[in-house]
Amino acid sequence: MKLYLSLLCLSFIINYPLIAQNEKTMDDNFISELPYYQIPDYPENYTSATVAARMIDGLGFRYYWATESLREEDLNFKPNEDARTSLETLDHILSLSRVILNAVKNQANIRSAEKEDLSYEQMRKSTLENFKETSDLLKSDKEKDLADCNVIFKRSEKTSEYPFWNLINGPIADAIWHVGQVVSFRRSSGNPFNSKASVFTGKLRD
Repeated sequence: MKLYLSLLCLSFIINYPLIAQNEKTMDDNFISELPYYQIPDYPENYTSATVAARMIDGLGFRYYWATESLREEDLNFKPNEDARTSLETLDHILSLSRVILNAVKNQANIRSAEKEDLSYEQMRKSTLENFKETSDLLKSDKEKDLADCNVIFKRSEKTSEYPFWNLINGPIADAIWHVGQVVSFRRSSGNPFNSKASVFTGKLRD
């Protein structure tokens, strides 16, 4: 019996690093399931493109934790009858994320006549992926000229075009604004933002 216990303990000691590594791999897989569980490492160099990408990364991290584990009552909450619900706010942020991505691609935003019927999970996934794709595109071309990234709206035969400056003070700032609303709304509905999510470090505190 003593020999058996000794062998069992020895086996655990030998295999513990492998067990720990497997647990770490599982954690990493969970983290990478959706973008912005934590903010990516910052670029080595400051350029207009990498700074813009970092703005999007900060937005993505805030959005991830603002929308994590929302309940039905959180999604349906609104402070008054004239306000949007949290779910309607998420739908608006999704549309903003598309405008932001299209600007970096220099593609036109064309309004669809059909209303999408997406679930909360689908909205959240698409929004985070749009932010991630935007950031990746900006970081992949560090010499990218933001003057080539225009906000383009196409309505029937009319096309309106605005410079990247308008993207910063418009859709990007607007998306940050609305993420803050979701945080406020979920606190009011009894499901506060995770206090361990540090927007300064872009990681969860221990």
